[in-house]
Amino acid sequence: MNGIRKYLGSALVGATAALIGATAFAQGSAEVMKPSAEIAALPGVALNETLAATLPDSVKSAGVLKVATDLTPPISFHGESGGLVGIDADLAAALGVILGVEVRMTDVGAGAAIVPSIMSRRFDVSISGINDDPELEKQVDVIDYMYDATTIMTIQGNPLGIAAMADLCGRKVAVPVGTFQNRLVTAASEKCETPMEIMSLPKMPDVLQAVRTGRADATVNGYATSVYTTANQVGNGKGLEALPDIRLAVGYLGMLTAKDNAELRDTLVAALQQMVDAGGYKAIMEKWGLGPLAVETVKVNDAASMPVE
Repeated sequence: MNGIRKYLGSALVGATAALIGATAFAQGSAEVMKPSAEIAALPGVALNETLAATLPDSVKSAGVLKVATDLTPPISFHGESGGLVGIDADLAAALGVILGVEVRMTDVGAGAAIVPSIMSRRFDVSISGINDDPELEKQVDVIDYMYDATTIMTIQGNPLGIAAMADLCGRKVAVPVGTFQNRLVTAASEKCETPMEIMSLPKMPDVLQAVRTGRADATVNGYATSVYTTANQVGNGKGLEALPDIRLAVGYLGMLTAKDNAELRDTLVAALQQMVDAGGYKAIMEKWGLGPLAVETVKVNDAASMPVE
């Protein structure tokens, strides 16, 4: 983990080449994730009939893997053509090749909708860069597929001089509803002499816009996303700035499956590990500037092993 901490600050140098385009692709519509020639040619991205045979009957009979996501650049976002792009889109397409199924990926619009959609089996799996934590693991199984951390974002220049979570006491802090960051901020506020004014908003773009326009003083957000957003300013209002010296809750991002769907969970873990061992997974991570956040072993429900900060 020391290596992860060391390199987090430069993790997204290569990601600035990816541009955020118009969101022409309709929210709630399923998009078939077809691998590009680049992804299909990566080592480990090849049909594994043995693994395909271990898929649940419901997926095998339909020939379709239903995937939920929401927009968190560079993890998953709409590209210039309006379709879904990002590291999760590439991983989803690669999984479809390995397992011999069509992958249909849907932007559900808000992170808070992800867990209920998996528990209800509306979707088979979420690939959406959700922070793993022990509370989440009580509801769903979490496939830990990359590292991340949490940091603070303010408007550019950090005029309030925020240098730690305690500096948010008495401030307006925007966070998405039902997320790890929301729980982190709520717990931190309880330790404040003057509590934070927490603004719980439905979507991450709404959260960022609240800070840009001055309705909120700051947000607490994933490290990779925050650094990317700093480099790729989008939206009305003032620019945003990640505070790279603040690294909270170093841990995993996870794919989610239902607790009663161990067959699918284990098949996905094996398929991801095939890509990890062959090198295709690392190539996808590096494509999006996230190579330093790559895992060497795909684990399940491993949040408790991470350091408490």
